[in-house]
Amino acid sequence: MTTEGAREREALPRVEVGSMARDVRDGRVGDVMDVHPGRVWLRPLGGGREWDARPEEVRPLTPREQLSARLAAANARSRRDLP
Repeated sequence: MTTEGAREREALPRVEVGSMARDVRDGRVGDVMDVHPGRVWLRPLGGGREWDARPEEVRPLTPREQLSARLAAANARSRRDLP
């Protein structure tokens, strides 16, 4: 690997288990469930089936995006609970 490639890899925003992230391929947002070299596993905020992505396809959410995503998930839950 070239030093330029190593620097580019280091410059990527890192996601950690327990954080929220966006899959840039399709825009889905999820909680980071696990991180391994070459793979990140995410789960939809409201629960559901996990999916995986390469680390370069995932970016952490800003605090504003996190608030918006949590609010959207809470609203979706409340709609499901209506009679």
